[in-house]
Amino acid sequence: MAAAATDLSRPLLPSSAGNNPTNTNSDHNPPSQHIITINNHMGFPQSETPTNQDSIFLQTQFRFESVDDGLSRNEENPYGVLGSDGFDPLGSTTVDPFRNQTPTIQGVYEWVKMLVCVPIVLLRLVLFGLCMLIGYVATKTALHGWKNNQNPMPRWRCRVMYITRLCTRGILFSFGYHWIKRKGKPAPRETAPILVSNHVSYIDPIFFFYELSPTIVASESHDSMPFVGVIIRAMQVIYVNRLSYQSRKHAVNEIKRRAASNRYPRVLLFPEGTTTNGRQLISFQLGAFIPSYPIQPVVVRYPHVHFDQSWGHIALATLLYRMFMQFHNFMEVEYLPVISPAQHQKESAARFAERTGRAMASALNVVQTHHTFADYALLSKAAEAGQENFSPFMVEMAKIQKLYHLSSLEAVDFLERFLAMNPDSSGCVNYQDFIRVLRLKHSRLSENIFGFVDVNKNGLITFKEFLVASAHVLKLPLFRRACEVAFNESDEDKDRYLSLLEFGGATSLAIPALAMNEIQALFEMFDIDGDGRINEDDFTTCLRRNPLLIAHFNHHFIHKDLDAESGLEDMA
Repeated sequence: MAAAATDLSRPLLPSSAGNNPTNTNSDHNPPSQHIITINNHMGFPQSETPTNQDSIFLQTQFRFESVDDGLSRNEENPYGVLGSDGFDPLGSTTVDPFRNQTPTIQGVYEWVKMLVCVPIVLLRLVLFGLCMLIGYVATKTALHGWKNNQNPMPRWRCRVMYITRLCTRGILFSFGYHWIKRKGKPAPRETAPILVSNHVSYIDPIFFFYELSPTIVASESHDSMPFVGVIIRAMQVIYVNRLSYQSRKHAVNEIKRRAASNRYPRVLLFPEGTTTNGRQLISFQLGAFIPSYPIQPVVVRYPHVHFDQSWGHIALATLLYRMFMQFHNFMEVEYLPVISPAQHQKESAARFAERTGRAMASALNVVQTHHTFADYALLSKAAEAGQENFSPFMVEMAKIQKLYHLSSLEAVDFLERFLAMNPDSSGCVNYQDFIRVLRLKHSRLSENIFGFVDVNKNGLITFKEFLVASAHVLKLPLFRRACEVAFNESDEDKDRYLSLLEFGGATSLAIPALAMNEIQALFEMFDIDGDGRINEDDFTTCLRRNPLLIAHFNHHFIHKDLDAESGLEDMA
């Protein structure tokens, strides 16, 4: 062996090695990767036998190439040990279905029109105030003494509410909707107990209350709104918290119960869950379609030239002001043919919603995107943080929810962390800000984590890349088991808690030369309850919030078959 080490011209393999498969002497069988690398990268003729001299040169060359060109395939993906082979960022879109097209007053015509409309506005305000007052008194009278709101409103109370319905027509008139174009007719309640409509403006529910006086499904937050809260209570509203599974489940049961009884008015839902600009439909929530009753779709349009009436990225006060300052506001309502769930085979709610969405998109001559109410929640969060360009923060959540079953709350939590990374005006984050927020230090592992997220390899990451990468890692089948193994392996004294010393020892193996203050900062991130030690709940909760950090503990998984261990645990 000593001779071999000093004889640089001695062959690495004897000539008989290729014909002697039983020869296992390590002196004559150096790692095959050197031979492969020489043949593939050094360009030796296949007939020439490489020597130790070639091997030393090659190993040195290989180490330099590793630094320059990156790690091997498995090492480049820090989540390969968990079964990840990368992720699809799902593309990006510049479509903004929530953007109001005329957020500011533009053009001489608009300013002149506003001056001319001042006397008209005064009359409109008087009419608006009078209708509000009469409608409010009538509604309070209809509701007075009525406690059993789980049953249909008595007939005499409904007759009193007719006064309020007439007042809402006066309110629409004061807003400039002097006439409203209708196409088609509402189907009898017995034929279609449920209506669904696109949602463009706060005018939509006012019109439908006047026209049909339906039961509506509305957000719980509407109950506290002045005047509006009283009106919707009289409509026997079904409240729903869109971010609560239990609330949504209760709402679906109520829709089913009321749709089944002709004693209740028909049920009206806006399945998009929020207002859009009317230029696209966004993905539907399934609450209207789960009960499997026939549905009549309705589409609402607001044709305009100078003033977009949609309630998008615009304050309600600004929208009201602009609306009063128009000579006339146009509105068109079209009742489409009734759509029934397929009878010959049990149709899923998603399929039923898809057919209904196609019919409505076709009538509006628009496309239906994969945006959802969750995208609007993300947009609102970005606006609160002072971002001026909202498009990078809308990710078409329907696609992500379908692939990764990520909730709206989880998506908003990921956005909070991304916004802490100080995205630039284009909505992108650089490497330094990325590792700063995740309490990482510049290292090969940190570079690999960033490179895993940076699918486009441009040195910047978008929110969509960050969200999808985080969701991808979080939903890996082995992620939960990896959290358990990482905690148990880091807990050296097996007391079910990680001290700062134990945590520092575990993380230093992944990122060498960590300073004490860097370990302390990362420790505090994991110490959710702030008691100075990390229990398993703290550990798992932090990794669920920051799933990319699981790569910190890869050294615990290298020699473990997580898949097999998870299977044995399930069997037990």
